Amino acid sequence: MTAPTTLVLVRHGRTATTGRELPTADVPLDERGRAQADAVARALGALDPAPTALYTSPIRRCRETAAPLARALGLRARTAAGLRECDYGEWTGQRLARLRRLAAWRTVITTPSLVTFPGGESLAGMSQRVWATLLALAAAHPGERVVAVSHADPIRAAVAAAAGMPLDLFGRLVVAPASLSVLRLGPAVGVLGVNLTDLTAVVG
Repeated sequence: MTAPTTLVLVRHGRTATTGRELPTADVPLDERGRAQADAVARALGALDPAPTALYTSPIRRCRETAAPLARALGLRARTAAGLRECDYGEWTGQRLARLRRLAAWRTVITTPSLVTFPGGESLAGMSQRVWATLLALAAAHPGERVVAVSHADPIRAAVAAAAGMPLDLFGRLVVAPASLSVLRLGPAVGVLGVNLTDLTAVVG
């Protein structure tokens, strides 16, 4: 029987646009976000046994979050395209205050499984993409601890999939900047923690 893999999902640190708009790919971490990334690196560096692999979304704010993690763990941050943010299409770069006034926003909140962003990706497609990526990472690292740096919606979708929660309810999950969510993937799938700042409670 294949040993389960522990996946530590890290949301990128804060940026100047966090909570204000759907950012473009080149937005960097702000000062607080860099401090958050350093704190995550210290937390992961204290794990025993240590993570054996580190993957990151190719988007800048995730790569910048992964950099101190790589140094703390002595690992190379490998890019996994499947961890990238949902493609919000024409909504990318728009302020959330404006988007919330659109009629389509209600569908995003109530039935996200039906949403395809204009010129972009569907939330259902994003969820399937991220879940397939995590299953592939688990298969490549059986019995290991693996860190994956991604974004709020992909992490919420992954947690929902692991918990058997319908995608239409994934908005109830909170995934704060630089928080950690932990999944067990293998013969038995489990959610070990969501939106954590202290890993020791769930992975020792």
